[in-house]
Amino acid sequence: MTASAADGRDQGTPVAGGEPDPRRWRALWVTLVAGFMSLLDVSIVAVALPTVQRELHASAAQVQWVVSGYALTFALALVTAGRLGDALDRRRIFLLALSGFVLFSAACGAAPTITWLVAARLAQGLAAGFMAPQNSALIQQMFRGAERGRAFGFFGATVGISSAVGPLTGGTILALADGAQGWRWIFYVNVPIGILAVLLGRRLLPRTPRSGRGHVDLPGVLLLGLGVLALMYPLVQAEAGGLSRLWWLFLAGAALLVVFTRWQRRLVAGGTQPLLDPRLFTTVRGYAIGAGVGTLYFIGFSGVWLVFALFYQSGLGFSPFRSGLAVTPFALGSACGAVVSGRLVDRLGRVLTVGGLTAVIAGLGGAALLLRFAPLGMAPWLAAPALFLGGVGSGCVVSPNITMTLREVPVRMAGAAGGALQTGQRLGAAVGTAALPGLFYVVLARSDDYRGALVTALGAGLVGMAASLALATYDWRRDRRTGRPHKKCPDDVAHSPVHARQT
Repeated sequence: MTASAADGRDQGTPVAGGEPDPRRWRALWVTLVAGFMSLLDVSIVAVALPTVQRELHASAAQVQWVVSGYALTFALALVTAGRLGDALDRRRIFLLALSGFVLFSAACGAAPTITWLVAARLAQGLAAGFMAPQNSALIQQMFRGAERGRAFGFFGATVGISSAVGPLTGGTILALADGAQGWRWIFYVNVPIGILAVLLGRRLLPRTPRSGRGHVDLPGVLLLGLGVLALMYPLVQAEAGGLSRLWWLFLAGAALLVVFTRWQRRLVAGGTQPLLDPRLFTTVRGYAIGAGVGTLYFIGFSGVWLVFALFYQSGLGFSPFRSGLAVTPFALGSACGAVVSGRLVDRLGRVLTVGGLTAVIAGLGGAALLLRFAPLGMAPWLAAPALFLGGVGSGCVVSPNITMTLREVPVRMAGAAGGALQTGQRLGAAVGTAALPGLFYVVLARSDDYRGALVTALGAGLVGMAASLALATYDWRRDRRTGRPHKKCPDDVAHSPVHARQT
């Protein structure tokens, strides 16, 4: 037990002498490292799939589950895990999930068959889903005021950069771990880092204050889980014809989510703590808009990296390492943009997201045109500045949007709110990673034109980003028109019915 937990304080409250606990920043880095690993594993494996398929004698459908199975169980766990952290103890859930992530990473690396590997990836994704919402919730708990904006800036940088550097990291590991079994190190690399994070987390992370704990809505868990599964499953099966065979699951998933919403409202009306409080979307300023902006952005953003990998490796004959290197300017720009925007978000607000989305659209659009029309040998080099601009813009989207979406959420609901936000992002990512490469292949089958396929697929991604820009612009103009009104969530008031029941 940490010292802060033993005497009843959390690290977000001042210690004796009026100063916050100095360990909060070290604790933040523990959660960020763990979060980086879990998000990196969404995309890092993609570059190794041909090797995995060959070495484990797997079919294309089986090897696809190495990627899609992880994404599926990751998304399924998020909201429930966030609520469990709020209700029980974020520190305990985080450490248990991180320990499971390390164990299942080792199991993935040691997998003797494709069935073993897929099962281990499903379990690894579940552990990552339980860990992810604790990151944002612990930031809510440990930081206040301007420091919270800085902390969310680092968290947003982690989310954005981990998505962009996956292909490069995977290619680098494959290049260093040469040989038929080199793909196993993509998983083994998590083990020593994860063990160190567990040891540091046990020492530094604060416990959830008992006043913020409550029960877990099990019917809500079931309804939401089935609803998300119904929406995700056709998408993760897209390459095997899931969209045409399983389209009816979208209708079933939507119906389940409607029932889930009504159930949550009924619990709130009865003074019982729901799994996901509907008032997050109606009374906490910025949460609903921020969740929408993030979901639409990830629809356009997530599939871009698979499209670039297909273009560079299949179209231009690049190695996985060289393919990852070609998109590194975006990752560098994303890091720069996220760190800077984390310091500016309190002063500039939503206009930062509007400017960032404009830069992403301009950067990726410019890169697409250069790769389409510039001389083929020079095109990747000429596209690098445009990718860097897009990366800077992305850093000004992901990081500030997370900050503005979560900063006014009551700490007691922070885990569920963070889980819901990331669930939207994971659903958006699933749509993007299914749609954009699928469109790439459709164009390629008709024309055998890799450049045309790239431009078409990236153009579709830009449509999603443009929708996100329209929503962010609406929110910015509304804030200017109304003077940015602030509404406290009524559940955050000391004498609310739910609070009274919990205390």
